[in-house]
Amino acid sequence: MVAVHGSGDDSLARSADLALSSVLPGGEIPGMDEDLFKRWVDLLERRTGIVVPSTRRSFLLTNLRGRMREAGYTSFETYYIDLQTGPKAAVEWATLVDRLTIHQTHFFRHQPSYDYIEKTWLPARTAALSWNGSIHAWSVGCATGEEAYSLAMVIDRGLGTVPGRSYFGITATDVSQPALAAGREGSYAVARRSEIPDEFAHRYVKLVDDQSFAIDERLRRRVAFSVFNLLDLGRAPVKEIDLIFCQNVMIYFPRERRLEMLAGFARLLKPGGVMILGPGEVTQWNYPGLERVSNRQVLAYRRLDDPRPSLDSV
Repeated sequence: MVAVHGSGDDSLARSADLALSSVLPGGEIPGMDEDLFKRWVDLLERRTGIVVPSTRRSFLLTNLRGRMREAGYTSFETYYIDLQTGPKAAVEWATLVDRLTIHQTHFFRHQPSYDYIEKTWLPARTAALSWNGSIHAWSVGCATGEEAYSLAMVIDRGLGTVPGRSYFGITATDVSQPALAAGREGSYAVARRSEIPDEFAHRYVKLVDDQSFAIDERLRRRVAFSVFNLLDLGRAPVKEIDLIFCQNVMIYFPRERRLEMLAGFARLLKPGGVMILGPGEVTQWNYPGLERVSNRQVLAYRRLDDPRPSLDSV
């Protein structure tokens, strides 16, 4: 996933502020009054949906200053204006968004969700489709690809037990182009190998050297990485999805925005398709034609085969 950078102690951001004061020209830290801070916050929310509360002011200033120094700016106001005008604005905006996000994820994060897919949903799905068939999954906020490849391992192994010919593909999306580039490469530090259960690692992972490993090329071909902003759900690069996997993404959006996104996801699900969220990311939510999956360890909603509303209490 892509999370808002700086989610740790604000004292770290304050320390970074002090460090930057010694490297900016003249030792000066550019000022930002309350009005300009609000305009920056509004710009980020309008363009990315990310909310930066006043308690995270030091986070925003620290990361803006870091990028401004690299790009040669000494004024928040000038940088704000230039980000919205001129031929280089789009490129600079993409660079800044990547700076303001941290790609903190790992393979098989929240194991119960993957267990549910492999042991419950996938067998029921393949039986209902009485194969030959295909499955299309969407990894939302995929960061550097660990989540998407974890899904690919689970689905590939699961379909291997189904008679007949079956296919699958995964669309993996994020707002960060550098993160997506790392995902496409499919190469990771060897220390990350321990995050992958042995039964999957032996099958889908190949050591490159004593420093890194790579995801098997056959599996990489099943995953397509694409830039996508969740604020543009009406133009989602996917339609009629069997599985939507969106964990540790919703928490960075206000509740009203979360509800809009959930409704958008729900409209994309095929009958019998499932949407899996991070535990605790949404409460007291329902949607016509969806039912909450009966599993205490997993937060998931399944589109009913019969689209008439028939929901359990959530």
